[in-house]
Amino acid sequence: MLDGLMAGLTTAVMPFNLLMVVVGCFAGTFIGMLPGLGPISAVALMIPVTYGLDPSSGIILMAGVYYGAVFGGSTSSILINAPGCASTVVTSFDGYPLAQQNQAGKALALAAYSSFTGGTIGAIILLFAAPALATVSLSFQSSDYFALMILGLTAVAAFSGKGQVIKALIMTTFGLMIATVGTDVTSGTTRFTFGSVDLIDGISFLLLAMATFALTEVIMTVLKGQHAQEEAQMDMSQLGSMKLSKTEVREVAPTVARSSVFGFLIGVLPGAGATIASFLAYGFERNLASAKEKLKFGKGALRGLAAPESANNAASTGSFVPLLTLGIPGSGTTAIMLGALIAYGIQPGPRLFVDNPDVFWSVIISMYFGNLVLLILNLPLIPYISRLLVIPRPILIPLILFFSITGVYLVSFNTFDIHMMVLITVIAIGLKLLEFPMAPMLLGFILGGLMENNLSRALMISDGSFAFLWERPLSASIVAIALLVLIVPPLLEHWNQRKGRSKGIESAVNEGEG
Repeated sequence: MLDGLMAGLTTAVMPFNLLMVVVGCFAGTFIGMLPGLGPISAVALMIPVTYGLDPSSGIILMAGVYYGAVFGGSTSSILINAPGCASTVVTSFDGYPLAQQNQAGKALALAAYSSFTGGTIGAIILLFAAPALATVSLSFQSSDYFALMILGLTAVAAFSGKGQVIKALIMTTFGLMIATVGTDVTSGTTRFTFGSVDLIDGISFLLLAMATFALTEVIMTVLKGQHAQEEAQMDMSQLGSMKLSKTEVREVAPTVARSSVFGFLIGVLPGAGATIASFLAYGFERNLASAKEKLKFGKGALRGLAAPESANNAASTGSFVPLLTLGIPGSGTTAIMLGALIAYGIQPGPRLFVDNPDVFWSVIISMYFGNLVLLILNLPLIPYISRLLVIPRPILIPLILFFSITGVYLVSFNTFDIHMMVLITVIAIGLKLLEFPMAPMLLGFILGGLMENNLSRALMISDGSFAFLWERPLSASIVAIALLVLIVPPLLEHWNQRKGRSKGIESAVNEGEG
């Protein structure tokens, strides 16, 4: 291992490879900022560029583009509520409210620090534990994945305000229903397509995210008449300081540490990816918060911004574990990178760090350099990036519409997707006016397909019996945790209400006696 590590370090610190890290991070950050063009598009664009490079340099460039795009995607989420990629949707929940409160500088700086920490912790864990983690990820079966999805759905309470759990559950069910549109993977039959060829492949996550966040936010702004206000006349001093106070650092530090480790472990699981990691980290962090702090989530909570940013960058690093050690892509982006490795004549798998130690270790070591480069590149640019908020609303709104619609169209080159996006936007506006939260719908949609596939496989293995949920200790443990997450918060709330009532009665009695 030590020899391979030294070979990887020697390869990673070569001037050309360091240049590839810088170029990849810069290109990825820029592409990630554009709504709709996420890491998959960014890495795919780099494939022709890597043909003339040696394997180590090519994969280092693509890895830099990957976590650069995830890093850059948070910028458009925070400033204009238009997620650059799926994994930064959760960033907009608290990042955008912070920008509206003239704290865009602080939000972008916190996102940068959280992303750097998450990526660095992920790279360190990957450096020492990649072979062992490969064994752990292999031990997960369909029943365990299904149980994990149930745990994910129990986080729905994290995306609902006080007294809105029923609305959140309705929206989650709505998301699960949308996930069933298209072709059934197990039987190959089409469902709920209404005879339309365009719906055979289902509805894309990007389309749904852009419709329910970017377009809906723009239309709501116009309906409320905020576009006509003099917000465009703000000077840069009103965009807020980039500095975090000592109190704020102490507040977010445990969140960043927890979410980084949690996100990395989710990223290690093949098929889980940064998007699910960011949703679960946000839900986990909100459930840990006190009753008073919970009210801040969705309205500009620093912990609500730090958790998903740490988790999605750590998960991006974690997704390299199944790619490099098992030859199984951990996400859509690493699937493209798998194709690039095979094109180079390199077969990822258990023997990769024996047969090609320079490639294996240089990619891992370059991840730390990449996160350092991202921090150095982005922190000085924050005051200039924040100028997006100074653009007059009558100009900014058409630009958001243009990038949102273009981003969705460039994925499929199908005008049907634009029509579908408009329809979903109209429905989302109606639901938003009725105060239904959008995030649970996206969570249900993301987990819907994964749940169905893993449930089908688990039922086939267990001959149609649901006993698989408790037969395996790992599945039973995850289901038990999910039940606790679901049951404990309402019980605590009920207990606090009873405690409050008893205190009120006691004080009333004391006053009467007085």
